Amino acid sequence: MYDENNIFAKILRKEIPCNVVYEDDNVLFFYDIKPLSKIHILGIPKVKAVNFTEFISMSDSNNIKYFFNKIFDIIKDLDLDKTGYRLVTNNGRDANQEVAHFHIHILGGENLGGIR
Repeated sequence: MYDENNIFAKILRKEIPCNVVYEDDNVLFFYDIKPLSKIHILGIPKVKAVNFTEFISMSDSNNIKYFFNKIFDIIKDLDLDKTGYRLVTNNGRDANQEVAHFHIHILGGENLGGIR
């Protein structure tokens, strides 16, 4: 069940400030306050979906495509498409999802090392 008081819901309602990279009626991208790399951006759709599973099942194909196209626009705007990047989303307890609002991490700007 979606919690209206999760931190991303509060950010979307402008109750908590963030360093916005891009925002429109459907999405919000902003810098993570505890970055794991030189560039660490969070992207969230403005739908009440707890995780990736809910986002996919609740959204139509146009909304899904729009969100992922915006991710790629951000990647290109930051020239990460030229140097490399990592996309991460955590889904559920075993993945250590910390905020119960679907979001994606865009990491880059340096060598991120291998995944073990």
